Amino acid sequence: MVKHPRFQLHFTPTYSSWLNQIERWFAELQRRRLDRGVFCSIDELTCALEQWIKFWNANAKPFRWTRTADQIINAIGQYCERISGPGH
Repeated sequence: MVKHPRFQLHFTPTYSSWLNQIERWFAELQRRRLDRGVFCSIDELTCALEQWIKFWNANAKPFRWTRTADQIINAIGQYCERISGPGH
């Protein structure tokens, strides 16, 4: 494997909640910076991403689970009942 001084490879199980947090962060990046953005060059896009990451890091707040497992499972059950009824 080629080593790169700025990057370190971590093996994380796909079921890990840490990986879910990373996916959530990328969703925020897309929603807050990329959606409706217009970038005419790779340099412009790179600059916009770097600015947003600096802003995010300066105002960082951890992602937190706000629901219990039972609440999540109940919400999924209600959704499944709603979409499996007549007309769907």
